[in-house]
Amino acid sequence: MSDIEIHDERDRGLLAARSAGDPEGAALGYIEYFVLDAPERALVPVHTVVQPQYEGRGIAGSLVRELYAIAARESVAVAPLCPFVVEWAARHPGEAPVAPPELMDAAQRALADDPAKW
Repeated sequence: MSDIEIHDERDRGLLAARSAGDPEGAALGYIEYFVLDAPERALVPVHTVVQPQYEGRGIAGSLVRELYAIAARESVAVAPLCPFVVEWAARHPGEAPVAPPELMDAAQRALADDPAKW
């Protein structure tokens, strides 16, 4: 979708899609995520939301694609706990490397230990 820009707001735990030219505007959609440090560094998406009036425009898929692109640029894994991201990754195996089971377990434990991450 060319009329959106995706912004990594890591300090807020968000990857947000906003209208192009309006980086401070309301998010059209977003992925909530946290950064896992051990056993290895990984991005852990926990929730994907697209505002109802923007559904069906490919925003969620664009967000997930960018999340995996960020992870690739940073040479880290993605350990998806968000059901939408899990489904997207299964449909796009060439773009979404599978996280090892021990990394997924660590991500689930980190979320269980700190539910505020979600």
